[in-house]
Amino acid sequence: MPEKVFVYFNLHKKLWSVKDTKTGKVCEYVDVIHLRDVTFKVSEAGRQRVLSEKRKNVHAGVEGYLCQLDDGGDYEQVTYNPYKYEKFVRRGNLEAVDTADSVKMISGEGKVPPQVAALNPA
Repeated sequence: MPEKVFVYFNLHKKLWSVKDTKTGKVCEYVDVIHLRDVTFKVSEAGRQRVLSEKRKNVHAGVEGYLCQLDDGGDYEQVTYNPYKYEKFVRRGNLEAVDTADSVKMISGEGKVPPQVAALNPA
């Protein structure tokens, strides 16, 4: 398993797709993943394609290093919706975020949406 990855939610599998940043290939699908030294990425061209076609495509995700879960700290919910926001935002106050110390990502089940919780989002 690669150390640095790009993770996005796979709408078809209802799991997180984990892509190796060196090869660009998906190496795993997971329910839960933890990353450190995180950057939230959104391709503006991909976002514009979603807006014009009204059809979702992979254009946003989280890049970082695989790590073990650290339950310490005050994690905040982070979300992204291409129809509402240009970037990932804090769920509470809708303030844009670009980075975080770490994230825990859970795919959700049934009608529960996928969740991204960030430690020290900035």
